[in-house]
Amino acid sequence: MNNLKALKREKLTSGSNNKLRANGLIPAILYGGKDPNQNISVSKKELSSIINSDTFLSKVLEIELEGKKEKVIPRDVSYNVISEEPIHIDFMRIVSGKKIILEIPVKFINHPDSPGLKRGGVLNIVRRKVELKCPAESIPDEIIVDLAGTDIGTSIKISSVKLPENVIPTITDRDFVVATVAAPTIIKEPEKPAEETPAEGAEGETQAEGAEAAAKDGEAAKKG
Repeated sequence: MNNLKALKREKLTSGSNNKLRANGLIPAILYGGKDPNQNISVSKKELSSIINSDTFLSKVLEIELEGKKEKVIPRDVSYNVISEEPIHIDFMRIVSGKKIILEIPVKFINHPDSPGLKRGGVLNIVRRKVELKCPAESIPDEIIVDLAGTDIGTSIKISSVKLPENVIPTITDRDFVVATVAAPTIIKEPEKPAEETPAEGAEGETQAEGAEAAAKDGEAAKKG
């Protein structure tokens, strides 16, 4: 679990927030639970290794604020339109006993053990993330899909994916597809058209023959 040290934000003006960013801090808010919302800032350097990962918005972090530690989960990140740097983060407190709806990334393993992929099949990923309802105290980092034994034509549905205890999909009315092993796609090159004698060449030959005939007629007229 990543640990973050946070500082309270006393001033909330855009100028003071810009100053924080210039000093390598990201303005943030901490909300949820029985405690009041708190305006904080966290170190961009401490978050640099995970903030751009697919798992960031489903990752449990521990924030330390004025000596008090509490588990949180990032719920939203705002980015600068031009620089694409993070400029604000929403952190939600994790309250034991509550359930949270999160999009959890899907990880595929054992590609070499798939007969279908060995024969040139293609893994067609339908869902790279699955929305799940998870207990606050047991949020999975990722969902593991085992490709061992899958052949061409296999459709991997959510019912065949092993989920942690008490973790359920938010889609409950159907057994949706996560991925398929599809037949290889063969791209057939278009046939080349038959080569034809260039029209220009044919016309050139006709004109040459006509000029030669005219020259002969001219010589005959002079002799006559």
